[in-house]
Amino acid sequence: MRTFFKKQSPARIIAVGFATVIFIGSVLLMLPISVRDGVELKYIDSLYTATSAVCVTGLATIDPRATFTVFGQAVLGLLIQTGGLGVTAIGAGFILAVGKKINLKGRNLVKEAMNLAPDNGVKRFVKDIFFTTIIIELVGAILSFTVFVQDFPPLEAAFISIFHSVSSFNNAGFDILGNLNSLGNYADNYVLNITTAMLIILGGLGFLVIREIIAKKFKWKKLSMNARVVISMSAVLIIAGTVLLKLSENISWLGAFFTSVSTRTAGFATYNLGDFTNAGLMITMALMYIGASPGSTGGGIKTTTFFVLLQGIKSSATNKSEKAFRYSIPSNAFRKSAVIAMLGASIIFVSTLFLCIFEPGIDFVDCLFEMVSAFGTVGLSTGISGALSVSSKVVTIIVMFMGRLGPLTIATLWYFSREERVRLPEGNISIG
Repeated sequence: MRTFFKKQSPARIIAVGFATVIFIGSVLLMLPISVRDGVELKYIDSLYTATSAVCVTGLATIDPRATFTVFGQAVLGLLIQTGGLGVTAIGAGFILAVGKKINLKGRNLVKEAMNLAPDNGVKRFVKDIFFTTIIIELVGAILSFTVFVQDFPPLEAAFISIFHSVSSFNNAGFDILGNLNSLGNYADNYVLNITTAMLIILGGLGFLVIREIIAKKFKWKKLSMNARVVISMSAVLIIAGTVLLKLSENISWLGAFFTSVSTRTAGFATYNLGDFTNAGLMITMALMYIGASPGSTGGGIKTTTFFVLLQGIKSSATNKSEKAFRYSIPSNAFRKSAVIAMLGASIIFVSTLFLCIFEPGIDFVDCLFEMVSAFGTVGLSTGISGALSVSSKVVTIIVMFMGRLGPLTIATLWYFSREERVRLPEGNISIG
């Protein structure tokens, strides 16, 4: 077994790691101690829930509060935390915790999973991840507790607050408040809305950027091009999303802001998306498709990918080199970004096609929205998740898994390194 894994690429080992955790999670959620008395949980729904948790998506076919006991909800929270931090980072953390050293293969796995540069120290980075996560989630839980304690007994409110903070920072979108109403009962609560939004934003920025911001003491000019792109694009998307959603929907400014933040990766909702106009759903789908940033707990094609695509189009139109923040953008960045965007769009197109075939009674927009949400690991839905057939649930599970790993990682799973010995002459092809 060890020899087999030594021969595999980091992408394949990461994929197997995520799949293993999902399977173990689905079994744990099926245990009698996890399911409330009198509740029947089918394995497909357990597998769907485990996949949604590990892939930090938040789509749900069952009500977590009504279905799972406190133990089951704790398992769900643990799956979210594992999926958000990443299986490889969790494994590396355990290795360090017992005083062992991470071998070269392990270091490469962590770097592949977290999009680390070759010169980044893995040991220090893993420690920073755990420390940062604990601090942010603890602060988030304390602030959330001040709200939930008004509606629940103190002990239950504390548990809900911890679960909510973990789910928010990891951009999972799961809640254990009941009735699949997400945060609808707290649409006007500024404390919970702002706290949740800040947790989502921090989780969506990515550990690398958070680490750099702290190291550079919040000084903009000292930040790298990657950090500046991530921060600026996140701000632009949040502001643009807020304004557009406010213009297209009859919601408050707080609701528009929260929806804009949550839409990119988290999946919490304070308004029923089934009541949104087509314009609002289009804006939401665009934000879900772009998603969060590299090395974060979120999905989508990523903010940096979208930024490079825009710069590449601008460069082609103006015949000027691609640059940003007084740096030149790497020559192969546009090609890589175009591949990611195209693969992501292809996954959404094919999966939506299958959903339309399996669910002829569901509107096309609802099918498309569900698959964009699954690919972006967002978890928002117009309300069709629970009504899907087994075949459609399997399709959604696959798309969530692909979305969490990333389209480029999925593509490289089938790549076998062979030296290209023959170079063919260049041909001529008309473009555009």
